[in-house]
Amino acid sequence: MTGIFDSSLGFFNMYLKDVSDITIADVVDIALVTFFIYQLLKWAKNTRSWALIRGIFILFFAFLIFMFFNLNTMSWILSNVFKIGGWVAAIVLFQPELRKALEQLGKGGFRTAEKDEQINIEIIEALKFLSERRIGAIIVMERHIALGEYERTGILLDSLVSRQLLINIFIDKTPLHDGAVIIRKNRLSAAACILPVSEAEIGKELGTRHRASVGISEVSDATALVVSEETGDVSFAAAGRLNRRPEFNELLATLNSYIEKPPAKKIPFFKRSRK
Repeated sequence: MTGIFDSSLGFFNMYLKDVSDITIADVVDIALVTFFIYQLLKWAKNTRSWALIRGIFILFFAFLIFMFFNLNTMSWILSNVFKIGGWVAAIVLFQPELRKALEQLGKGGFRTAEKDEQINIEIIEALKFLSERRIGAIIVMERHIALGEYERTGILLDSLVSRQLLINIFIDKTPLHDGAVIIRKNRLSAAACILPVSEAEIGKELGTRHRASVGISEVSDATALVVSEETGDVSFAAAGRLNRRPEFNELLATLNSYIEKPPAKKIPFFKRSRK
């Protein structure tokens, strides 16, 4: 084991410079690489590929452990997996995210605006209108886990969020009324999207919209708002749970709280119900 430590130390010494030889160019070079890696990880964390990246890191650390304990067979298997399939697997698995990253870079980098409180007000006002007239609707708000695969099942819009647009989308007989709207940050990303349907027990009287709202909150950290076509009741789904008939002011406060902090594992149950 001491021999492995000595060889590892010698390996790193081959690439380390004397501190006195570091120049300004070296400092700038290190800073740029650090910034690039930071931006890359920051972008990846907001996509569904983050779980895959964590899996790769786990395999890498497992490889180091196998080498440390001289488990040669396992080390050989993992090293060949990385050599042969690593780049190909990365391109195949991350193709949608890589394409999106290049598009974002062309538009001016990886930075995105946070969803602000005015957007939540527009959503609540649209819900009030739809609820009063018993117009069925489902609005999904993307958070940290990207919903690109569900977005692609609908019609891409990439438009500003307004109560008028949301209302018009869900008016019966219009081309986009059947399906969910997905909101990403300050943009209405897509409409008429198909969502996964939950198998959880949420009440026999509830239909596909409610099951879809719970379903999307089970497979991601998104929140979903539903208007019942039969009763006009508004429901709120997050973390795999459905909260029915919240007060609009409490619902707005909850949506605003999500801007400042991550979503709780369990959503709060509101004290009162709308009449």
